[in-house]
Amino acid sequence: MTNHKYTELDSLGVVPTGIAGFDQIAHGGIPQNRTTLIGGTAGSGKTLFALQFLANGVEKYGENGVLVTFEEDPEDLVRNVQNLDWHLDEHIDDGRIAVVDVSPVPGEAAISAGKYDLSALISRIEHAVRKTDAKRAILDSVGALFPQVIDSQVVRHELHRLVVALRAMGVTSLITVERADEDGPVARYNVEEFVADNVMLLRNRQESERRRRTVEIVKIRGADHLTGEFPFTIDLKEGLTLSPLATITLSHEAGEVRISSGIGELDKMCHGGPFQDSIILVSGATGTGKTLMASQFMKAGIAAGERTLLLAFEESEAQLVRNAAAWGIDYRGAQEQGHFRIVAEYPENRSLIDHLVRIKQIIEEFKPTRVAVDSLSALERVSNGRSFREFVLGITSHLKSVGAAGMFTNTTDKLMGGESITETHISTITDSIIILRYVEVRGEMRRGITVLKMRGSYHDNEIREYVIGSEGMHIREPFRNVTGILSGSGARTLIDDRAALGELFPDE
Repeated sequence: MTNHKYTELDSLGVVPTGIAGFDQIAHGGIPQNRTTLIGGTAGSGKTLFALQFLANGVEKYGENGVLVTFEEDPEDLVRNVQNLDWHLDEHIDDGRIAVVDVSPVPGEAAISAGKYDLSALISRIEHAVRKTDAKRAILDSVGALFPQVIDSQVVRHELHRLVVALRAMGVTSLITVERADEDGPVARYNVEEFVADNVMLLRNRQESERRRRTVEIVKIRGADHLTGEFPFTIDLKEGLTLSPLATITLSHEAGEVRISSGIGELDKMCHGGPFQDSIILVSGATGTGKTLMASQFMKAGIAAGERTLLLAFEESEAQLVRNAAAWGIDYRGAQEQGHFRIVAEYPENRSLIDHLVRIKQIIEEFKPTRVAVDSLSALERVSNGRSFREFVLGITSHLKSVGAAGMFTNTTDKLMGGESITETHISTITDSIIILRYVEVRGEMRRGITVLKMRGSYHDNEIREYVIGSEGMHIREPFRNVTGILSGSGARTLIDDRAALGELFPDE
């Protein structure tokens, strides 16, 4: 005999939330005709998540909805998100979203403890669902229904009645609940998560003097999902947006087209130049010419008629334009022609995920084929190791997805070189690494360059000398008879010493 109850469950579809990144970690969305509990502390974004789910239903998927509010006045809720361009007020006015207002009236006494019966509330919700032919419903925040109840079994029983009723109405619903702290129980009564079909947690932790919001799917009955916490931000253009890290896949194409780095000898060292879809890390101490190399990378793109983007986090736009002009690079003229764009901003102005979302928006709008970031080490100082690696993964994966070449600069801590924290975090993520080092030879400070790695291509292993002149970087012959350059402890070899002694005391 077939169990129709379980057959129905197995055939459930998913409802996309339309929230950038979330549907990827939820493998398409949340189960259709089921209830999802969203727990979070104050400021974690749970109400915003629910409202965005409702607004996207109307605007993106043609599904009407019902808004049930237990704490805030509906007009206040709509007013709080009016800058996000969701048009909730219009959808309410034209009948696509129905409101069930259960918020307290000022001056009225709170509901006292006793026998609870949600029949009247369920009837009001059912009427709103039928009136609008709703497919989605949100209840914010259900904890206000039980302000003075001590018996958790009462809460569990009444919530179960509500969940069963919502399922019978044929709506996919989100219920928000307050949490006391980020790592405590899912909700106040410790029973709410057992009643709902699905459970999500939104967190708003403070890390390194900044708030970091994350979302975690705790459970989805009858469906698979990605586990762990995923960072998100709240953007005025897109609303709640998960980090692009949530959408990273290793499915981008690998081309054979090579481009110029802007330095002819470096292209020869790379046996034809870097690949079009490669990510290049340029690492060196202050003053070694990292920004110059990024500028010549930009110049090559401008000369080839490509759209180029420079993301600067250490110098202002005016300073970059002036310095480039000293090397014969006309940034201003390229800007006027529309081929080149500079975005300069202090790293401290935003969190890393905010920077990442903004950079992604700029890339999608400007559509560059070359992007330079100067520098990653400036961004690293405003984050912890995990956030920084997530940022680098997010931007590199996005550049690869759009087929753009990227060049990132990184400043080493030691003047003479040595591995930096940034290199440790991202050396395996980048396709090519170019090392710039100071080299002391016979009491004179010189500069050396080498290609440390280049995926998919042979490259020179020599450490060459380079000089910086009025027209940029010029790479010369390799250093001979000098060891320890990359470690920052360069020294002449014995052969070189003997040659020097031979010059001082020639054979008679």
